[in-house]
Amino acid sequence: MAWIWLIFAGLCEMSGVTFMNWAIHRRTWWLWTLMVIGFTFSFGALDIALQTLPMGTAYAVWTGIGAAGGVLTGMLFFGESKDWRKLLWVAVILTAVIGLKLIS
Repeated sequence: MAWIWLIFAGLCEMSGVTFMNWAIHRRTWWLWTLMVIGFTFSFGALDIALQTLPMGTAYAVWTGIGAAGGVLTGMLFFGESKDWRKLLWVAVILTAVIGLKLIS
């Protein structure tokens, strides 16, 4: 169950960053509110996951999901470059996250 909380935390981190980017460009209060909600849920779910999982593993997975998700979200929704090298490094991040899960 801790892994489910950790994945949820990573996805909320990704949504918080996405709403932050939208909020910076559109300057509406509700986007700032969604950003705060995303980050709040992210830290809350990470807190629950850390009650069971080792800190180093949980933090690496959480940041990996957030980083890879941020890059992919930028490519899909914000017109950022879709360079194959970016995708290669996102694959490396995701492989490392899966590797940490397998050895934990």
